[in-house]
Amino acid sequence: MGEADDISLPKATVQKIISEVLENDLTFSKEAREIIIESGIEFIMILSSMASEMADKEAKKTIAPDHVIKALEELEYHEFIPDLEQILVEHKETQRIKERRDAKFKKSGLSEEELLRQQEELFKQSRSRFQQTAPPAAALPEESTPSDSASESVKTEDV
Repeated sequence: MGEADDISLPKATVQKIISEVLENDLTFSKEAREIIIESGIEFIMILSSMASEMADKEAKKTIAPDHVIKALEELEYHEFIPDLEQILVEHKETQRIKERRDAKFKKSGLSEEELLRQQEELFKQSRSRFQQTAPPAAALPEESTPSDSASESVKTEDV
């Protein structure tokens, strides 16, 4: 296998996925987890190879989501496609939101340091407003700490 021997999936992540699927009264052996990992690697290799073929057929140098979906169809994994298309829609929306946020910062013309300074100033103003609405420290009853009592008793004994 050579190069494929170095390929693996994170065991903790696979274990978490397995745990989410299993009923509470079932356990999963390490050997079974290893088989799942190896099967996952094999599936990813087959799917990416098939998607690469789909991209080659279109003379594309980049594998696009459509190529992966076509590969799933070719491999007869039709039941996965609707969920994957929904995930793709959600991912694109997340990317659009992130791009808008990044563009807003870039359009501001301010450096990251200046934006951080402004954020600190806003935090300072918020703390100030909070302290103005909080009851004054003098109005709060004083609590004596055990160390205060101990020092007072020492003073009286010295006298």
